[in-house]
Amino acid sequence: MRIYENYSLLEHNTFHLNVKTRWFVEYESEEDLQKLLKDEYFFSQTFWHIGQGSNLLFLDNFNGVIVHSGIKGIEKGKEDEDHVWLKVGASEDWDSFVAYCVDKGWGGIENLSHIPGEVGAGAFQNIGAYGVEASDCITEVHAYSLETGEKKIFSNEDCDYSYRHSFFKEPENRGLYYITHVVCQLSKKPAYKLDYGNIKSYLEGKEINLQTVREAIIAIRTAKLPDPKVLGNAGSFFVNPYICIAHYEGLKKKYPDIPHYPVNGEVVKIPAAWLIDQCGWKGKTLGGAAIHEKQPLVIVNRDNATGNDIALLAEEVCRTVKEKFKIELQPEVIYI
Repeated sequence: MRIYENYSLLEHNTFHLNVKTRWFVEYESEEDLQKLLKDEYFFSQTFWHIGQGSNLLFLDNFNGVIVHSGIKGIEKGKEDEDHVWLKVGASEDWDSFVAYCVDKGWGGIENLSHIPGEVGAGAFQNIGAYGVEASDCITEVHAYSLETGEKKIFSNEDCDYSYRHSFFKEPENRGLYYITHVVCQLSKKPAYKLDYGNIKSYLEGKEINLQTVREAIIAIRTAKLPDPKVLGNAGSFFVNPYICIAHYEGLKKKYPDIPHYPVNGEVVKIPAAWLIDQCGWKGKTLGGAAIHEKQPLVIVNRDNATGNDIALLAEEVCRTVKEKFKIELQPEVIYI
């Protein structure tokens, strides 16, 4: 276990905010975590568990304990003619895990290439892109309860997955379980999902296999999303909102080109990027924060922004979208 005092979180948040935490603790095994969960001083502090910080916004220094998992490893479990099951350490880099599976010829998560973050956070957030969600391949999530210190294995059903949602994200459950491992089921006979975005156009004239699909996804994401290593950001800042059919029909009369994706007979999903773009936000700034000029879903740290700069810009975006469309945007990014 590693423990640091007055520790900079600059390398632990993709907004590149140079905030500090009073304590930083990284456990490297389940045994380390069990010791931590028995520590009285730890429980006397304010504490928060993070991954790579690719979905977090620190508003200020953190006067408490930031906890990070250092549990790594990819272990093959059971295997049959069609599938292989992998037990993955929570701190494994998500995109490196995708690359590993593609290299082995195991399909199911290639459309989730080039998404920043760690495997444990991917299970927590239920990350998704191009018609695929992490929950499509997750069969188990191994975690420890902060209340009892005991290990619990969550099935996919237990995780209550839906769009950008999991059991772990529920307000009453947030922070009550620390994820140590995620078990994923991959296919030896990949079935490709190519009907999203412009994947097919990137693959035109090429052989379709796991590697070429991964390369297409990376090319598409790179073309429209800023690299957080170069320009601080947390990817999509807002969740695509769901609205009722009646609301959508009313908006369509005024905005005939409004895009939508049917969810069921009563609800449709509207791209938040389109709503933000219609409000004229591309490239606009507030303090050191800005809306990315190519992808309005992304807020970037353009000029030494503070956490408050970013939060205030997000608040203004939400206000104008609500005024224009009567739709409330919800941040996907977690404020700390």
